[in-house]
Amino acid sequence: MEKLSAFVTTFNNAHTLPTCLESIQWADEIVVLDSFSTDATMQIAVEFGARTFQHKFLGYGPQKQSAMEKTENRWVLLLDADEALSPELQREIQDLLRQGPDCDGYELLRQEQMFWRMASSKSRLNGFLRLFDKTKAQVSDMPIHAAPQVTGKIGRLKAPFFHFGEVDIHTKVEKINHYSTGLVADKIAKGKRPSPWVMIFYPPLYFLRIFLFKRNYRNGWAGLIASLVMAFYAFLKYAKLFEHAQQQKYGVSLLPDCAPEPKRETGPD
Repeated sequence: MEKLSAFVTTFNNAHTLPTCLESIQWADEIVVLDSFSTDATMQIAVEFGARTFQHKFLGYGPQKQSAMEKTENRWVLLLDADEALSPELQREIQDLLRQGPDCDGYELLRQEQMFWRMASSKSRLNGFLRLFDKTKAQVSDMPIHAAPQVTGKIGRLKAPFFHFGEVDIHTKVEKINHYSTGLVADKIAKGKRPSPWVMIFYPPLYFLRIFLFKRNYRNGWAGLIASLVMAFYAFLKYAKLFEHAQQQKYGVSLLPDCAPEPKRETGPD
C-alpha cells in the first residue's frame, strides 16, 4: 500500500482549517506550511498532529512547491485550507492507495459552496489535479491559480471534494478583484495585448459557458449570481490589462495639473 502525505498552505485559516484537517486525518503525514498567521491556525495544525512550518509568503506556486518538498512520502495530496475531502472521496483514495495507483496523478472533482448553498452534484464540477506522484510533479509559478503539473498519465476519481471559500457575494467579489489584479503582470509578461473589444464580447460568452454549459442553472438563483460574478471576473482581467496600457501611454497627461499622483494598486504580496 502506498503511503500518503497531505500538504496544506495556510494564512489565518482558523475558521476552515479544522474541517480540512479532519478530512485528511487518516493520511500517513500532514504537512502545514503557514505564512505567519495571527489567529489560531498554527495551534489547530499542531492539535491535529501536522508537521508545521512557517515561512514568509513566496507566492502561490512557490509556497505550495515548498510545502510539497517538505513531505516525506512519494504520493501526495494537495488541499487548500478552505477545502475538505468528502467521506466518499476519502474511501476512494484509500482504496486506490491500497490497490496501487495506475496513473501518475489524479484529478479530483470540486464541489463549490455557492454563497448560501452547495453546488448541485448535477452541475458540471471542475476537476483539479490534487493527488499525484511528487517525483513527477512541479507546482507552476503562476501568480494566481498555481497548480501542480505532472509528467505522465492522468486519471480522474469519481467522488467530490468540497470548497468552502466563497461564503457570500462580498467574499467572492473581493476575491475576483484580488485575483484579476494579480493576473495582469502575468498577461503582460506573456505579451498579451489589451483590446477593448475583448472586454465587450468575452464576458457574455463566458457567462453562457458557465451558466449553460457548466450547468450552473442547476443551482438556482445562487448559480445565476455566481455566473454573473464570474463574467465580471472575465471582464476585470482584460479591463485591468487595458487600464495598464492606457496608464503606460498617457501617464497623468489626461488629468488636471493639480491632480495628485495616482495610487497604483499592486498584485498580491
